[in-house]
Amino acid sequence: MESMVTIYLFGKKYEVPENLTIMCAMEYCGYQLVRGCGCRNGFCGACATIYRIKGDRELKACLACQTKVQNDMYIATLPFFPLVKAVYDVEKIPTTEQVMMQLYPEIYACIGCNACTKACTQELNVMQYIAYAQRGEFEKCAEESFDCVMCGVCSSRCPAGISHPQVAMLARRITGKYLAPKTEHLEDRVREIKNGTFEELLSNLMQKPISEMKELYNNREIEK
Repeated sequence: MESMVTIYLFGKKYEVPENLTIMCAMEYCGYQLVRGCGCRNGFCGACATIYRIKGDRELKACLACQTKVQNDMYIATLPFFPLVKAVYDVEKIPTTEQVMMQLYPEIYACIGCNACTKACTQELNVMQYIAYAQRGEFEKCAEESFDCVMCGVCSSRCPAGISHPQVAMLARRITGKYLAPKTEHLEDRVREIKNGTFEELLSNLMQKPISEMKELYNNREIEK
């Protein structure tokens, strides 16, 4: 007999096995997840969830696919958090801190409460990468925010209304487009793909049985 715990999904009481994640517990209770489930492995940020434990006043945030249920857990999902997404042409934007002032001026209203960092489902130092964005240090912002899954939980706790994931995305785009060193072998490969160099090879591969495909993959020449 599995050990069971009591949880509340959207206010309704259920008994579920204690070894389940919140996502699996929802399915165990009969919920069909057609939205807000994504990759199911902690990489896409689609299953942002808030919960609190009975007797504890603190409201906590997590990803439903990563977090196991606890007894007397009250749960509500956040399938989409309305982040502010500025519209821009990455081919034309400046690479100075003025771009943040123009597109995301709310970052300069940050009060340093660190609620964003405490809420982050990936344990990123969110307040720090916003500070880098404020100073126009886009490469540092890109590095600090690299593992962001765009779930929006940080923004849901921000009193200044900052859309942290979108700020980080802009910094990563600027870094990739203008600041990071050029990768010549990647550019060569992209040109080859556009020129159709691999079309015949891909066509032949698609006709091979899976067993032969596995053999080719396991014995491939790995680029150093």
